Amino acid sequence: MPEMKGKVRDALGDIIEKWDEYASDRIYITIRPDDLKKSTRMLFEDLGFRFSIATGTDTPGSIEITYHFSCDETGEFFSLRVHLEDKENPEIDSISDVFRGAEWIERELWELLGVDFKGHPGLERLLLSEEWPEGNYPLRRQSKNPETK
Repeated sequence: MPEMKGKVRDALGDIIEKWDEYASDRIYITIRPDDLKKSTRMLFEDLGFRFSIATGTDTPGSIEITYHFSCDETGEFFSLRVHLEDKENPEIDSISDVFRGAEWIERELWELLGVDFKGHPGLERLLLSEEWPEGNYPLRRQSKNPETK
């Protein structure tokens, strides 16, 4: 096992629920939502990774959020994947207090997928017009385009 992968495995330990390598430099690590903040601190603060972006998907069984970190030293990407199973009221702790760079992407995911980021300093619209119906999240499977009634 290459050195950085071993360091990540050791740092996260039993937090890891699933480890997937889709390419030698793309590692996806599934964790429980309650372990997100601890895991991001380990990658960002302890291992010195750079937060790149977070992505969100409405899957058939959950809202999936994936937090992508790059290890500039090796060129590898380590992505933390969480599944929010309560699709009616998806919520997770904000990581914006770990690094401010997460504030904007959390606002986007809140606005477009309806995920409540607990502890976020200012969840407010960023992309959608004020006329967009509240509670209608455009990246959700059941979303309705207000223009096509």
